[in-house]
Amino acid sequence: MSIKIKVLTKKFKGGVTALNNINLGIDEGIFGLLGQNGAGKTTLMRILTTLLKPTNGNIEIFGIRVEKNNYDEIKKIIGYLPQELGLYPTMTVRESLDYIGGLYGLSYKERKKRIDLLLEKTNMIEHQRKKNKQLSGGMKRRVGLIQAMINSPKVLVVDEPTAGVDPEERIKIRSMLADFSKGRIILFSTHMIEDIGATCNQLCILNKGNVMFKGTTQELLGKSKGHSYSCILNNEQDLLKIQKEYYITSKIYTNSGINVRFISSMKPTIQCKRVEANLEDAYIYINNLNKDKIKNLSTY
Repeated sequence: MSIKIKVLTKKFKGGVTALNNINLGIDEGIFGLLGQNGAGKTTLMRILTTLLKPTNGNIEIFGIRVEKNNYDEIKKIIGYLPQELGLYPTMTVRESLDYIGGLYGLSYKERKKRIDLLLEKTNMIEHQRKKNKQLSGGMKRRVGLIQAMINSPKVLVVDEPTAGVDPEERIKIRSMLADFSKGRIILFSTHMIEDIGATCNQLCILNKGNVMFKGTTQELLGKSKGHSYSCILNNEQDLLKIQKEYYITSKIYTNSGINVRFISSMKPTIQCKRVEANLEDAYIYINNLNKDKIKNLSTY
């Protein structure tokens, strides 16, 4: 059970290269796509879900090549939650889910069974008679996930599933994805580092269409080991000086001064102490400070 992405390139009119010779291998579990807006995450997902054609390269999902002749077969095994979710506002939650299930060709009995199960798993039973326009942002994301999962897809593609929701809702969504990932592949796009650390077996960092890193979270931490530092500054003037030389990841104002955490590719020339890197440090290091040194780590 795997997805193989080989030398995938997507160029848009105007000379914009959204994906540049991407090579990735994605196995069972939750695979995270991490990157800034414009990194190429959504473009990759839209190609995977047959909504966009690549300029060059190819993708195979469980041995099935993603090309026009196979689109119908691919669509049967993929569920997709786009970042911009369109729910029928005047339909109730249950009505909209039943409608989507019908589009997938599920029988009434099968639709009822799956909708009941997914509403229970997402804690949406008590809200099933509400109209979609009455739902909070977090509830709408959960309804969107149910729509994407209703045909029990072998591959679930979710684009920023926790965007715009509160911390409690984010935890619920991450937990639901973890449960659903057993025996499946979930491709999880986000720009939130904590979502990756809490859910993903493997991850890929994209930057302007290029793969900066591919591996586990522990391997990512290993790449940035020895490049995280902290120091206490006396005033804003010292802070401004440091900001010109180093990439600051946090600053906390205390009674004893400004506690600053920063990343440096080389040993700093200021008085400071080395600290253990976290995932945010590692992401910043790979994505911003070490671009020229990091080789493309993609594998099939």
